[in-house]
Amino acid sequence: MRMRSAATLAALLTAGLVPLAGTASAAPAKYADDFNGDGYHDLATAAPGATVGGKARAGAVVVTYGSKSGVKAASRTVVTQNSAAVPGTAEKDDAFGSSLAFGDLNRDGYADLVVGAEGEDGEAGSVTIVWGSKKGLTGGRVVADPARTSHTRFGMSLAVGDFTADGRADLAVGSTGADVQIFRGTFTKTTGAASRTWVVPSLETGNLYGSQSLAAGDINGDGVDDLVVSGSIRSGSGDYIDGNLVYLGAESRPKAQRTLESGGWQRAVLGDVNGDGYDDVVTSYNPVYGDKVGPGTVAAYLGGAHGVSPTPQAALTQDSPDVPGATRAPGSESFGDSLSVGDVNGDGYADVAVGTPYEGVGAAWQTGTVTLLRGSAAGLTGAGSTRWTQNTPGVPDVNEDNDFWGSAVHLADLNGDRKADLAVGARHENGGQGAVWTLRGSSAGLTTTGAVSFGATSVGLPGSWSQLGMVFGQ
Repeated sequence: MRMRSAATLAALLTAGLVPLAGTASAAPAKYADDFNGDGYHDLATAAPGATVGGKARAGAVVVTYGSKSGVKAASRTVVTQNSAAVPGTAEKDDAFGSSLAFGDLNRDGYADLVVGAEGEDGEAGSVTIVWGSKKGLTGGRVVADPARTSHTRFGMSLAVGDFTADGRADLAVGSTGADVQIFRGTFTKTTGAASRTWVVPSLETGNLYGSQSLAAGDINGDGVDDLVVSGSIRSGSGDYIDGNLVYLGAESRPKAQRTLESGGWQRAVLGDVNGDGYDDVVTSYNPVYGDKVGPGTVAAYLGGAHGVSPTPQAALTQDSPDVPGATRAPGSESFGDSLSVGDVNGDGYADVAVGTPYEGVGAAWQTGTVTLLRGSAAGLTGAGSTRWTQNTPGVPDVNEDNDFWGSAVHLADLNGDRKADLAVGARHENGGQGAVWTLRGSSAGLTTTGAVSFGATSVGLPGSWSQLGMVFGQ
């Protein structure tokens, strides 16, 4: 995966707080998820169900700082809308942290965190930027919604990248509306975005109906970030098509290239799975047949000089050769409910972490699993893939009913060894408190050596229904 797009695929954070521990004196950030500038990727984890100031489901974000030994619960900062210098006030059902993104929006050398709160003001939604700095968190700014009456859940999806070919990081914000707002860099702490534009589907496609997820990366290798919008498209006949709309970054605004139809609920992430220097579009979807949901499928569409291929290089399910598990297992329809891309073993091919949070294992109902699919010169493959659960030897804890292990997954090098580590969230662990695990990458693949796990209470969140691990920054 190219360094530029790897940085675009992670999480961001900062605001007027001082981290509890682990923030070495900062140098200019090497990565778009290095919030304290110490040269390590950091991990931003949402707990959108957390009670804050007595307000249920107000939401919080926990940032654990990368280091030579990876992340740990003691080296963290917790950000809420009640934190000093963070705009707004924690209120019931805000769901602060329902989406996360990151990047250096104000070009000061430190990563900034973007936090969506889709429940703000009765589901109108809100977006907050929390600034990074040498001292850690130093304040925040709300991104004003310019089309508040035409949609709800502003901030339900987020992505950061240079979509307008000017060398500055832009912020893309999705909602339930028929467009994606793009706020153009450079951002400042006093005035916010330099300007605003928006992305709408081509006339041949129809009208966008909500943005379930956004993803950024360089698909055609021109040095400009491209944008993939996952959502529903309403055609002229009134029918709805589920798919991923691919926009190639260009001067002024991204230009629509094509729609990758999926026929079911979907999401997308970007990374170079075949090592050719172009980011590929990796999607997951669950086709719907009448009142039945079909098996989850993870597909890879290869990037190239002319954009993304219209046909998948691979489309894998749990029944595909060499892929562990089986689609007939309870909950296996959720294969691909969460996705992340990163090079776990350092071989130059991005691998894909696939969460299946509703899968049963043995007698444990909906305990959840994570599958690591491998990248190769040919692209995404089932060969060499591995399956991980809380009962895998060396993984802390055990499988239990309704843990939803794999609610979120994230691949990033958290210990500086140039191999992506796997973070796994389980939003219902311990009766809804939620928890996070990290497994280290190595030349042999994922390893449980040095595995870490921490729950909501160990990072200072209330014990009831925080749902820590529901979302990672991507």
